[in-house]
Amino acid sequence: MKKRRFSFGKLATVAFGIVFSLALGLWIDDLVRSLFARAPWLGWLALGAVMVGGLAAVVIAIREVVAIVRLGAVQNIKLQLAQARAGSDTGAARKAVAELAALVAGKAETARGRQRLSELDNAVVDAPQLVDFCEREMMAPLDIRARSLILNASKRVSVVTAISPRAAVDVLYVFYESMRLVRNMAELYGGRPGSIGMFRLMRDVLAHLAVTGSIAVGDSLVQQVLGHGLASKLSARFGEGMINGMMTARIGIAAMDLCRPMPFNALKRPGISDFINDLGPGQKRDLSKSDAT
Repeated sequence: MKKRRFSFGKLATVAFGIVFSLALGLWIDDLVRSLFARAPWLGWLALGAVMVGGLAAVVIAIREVVAIVRLGAVQNIKLQLAQARAGSDTGAARKAVAELAALVAGKAETARGRQRLSELDNAVVDAPQLVDFCEREMMAPLDIRARSLILNASKRVSVVTAISPRAAVDVLYVFYESMRLVRNMAELYGGRPGSIGMFRLMRDVLAHLAVTGSIAVGDSLVQQVLGHGLASKLSARFGEGMINGMMTARIGIAAMDLCRPMPFNALKRPGISDFINDLGPGQKRDLSKSDAT
């Protein structure tokens, strides 16, 4: 997690936000008073609507705060596990592993891993071994699902952008699939981001989409990525769809790194090469038999 530093831009945003809130409150107060002066029932109707809207805004704000705290908890657990593994602190490792088990307790895929972890008790005393065991038992099933999410999103992007008539449609669809993929990835690993959390998670994706919309996909680029033999058989549109699909896979891998509550140590981190063969024609791999197992 990056440390939040002071900036005059943030200070100005907060100050103008307070001024805007005060102005909005005064406008609502004047409106309700004017309606009461015109007809009492109009005033009560407006007052009731303001109260309902205010209550809904409070609920939304609480949900956003809880979502941000949960995202922070995921990163905190990741940091604790990394530090415990590097420092060989068995007590810190057990504490972090217990927090991780509580975080993913609602995931059916982790039930077997949590059961095996509880059966260990004090059998494993070495912190690196305990953290690696936890990663293999609880993260491996979630990693398989994460790879499946990345592959499915990349395939959809490849097909849609290959047949779409406009470049603007390509950019919009890649943006939609990227947001959907990042949200699903966060929910898979226990993050459950709200709207504000999604904006924070999508900052890198927006920068990537700017690159996606500006690349002119030609035969030379397709040859570099897909190979000369295959590129000679592909149309320009199909090659562009393949490139966009691989860019979506890169977004998914980055989201996996960000949202996963454990760094990759015992298990292999997926790379773009793990998805190239599945996006193109040829034999398809079974993700359930991938390296994550």
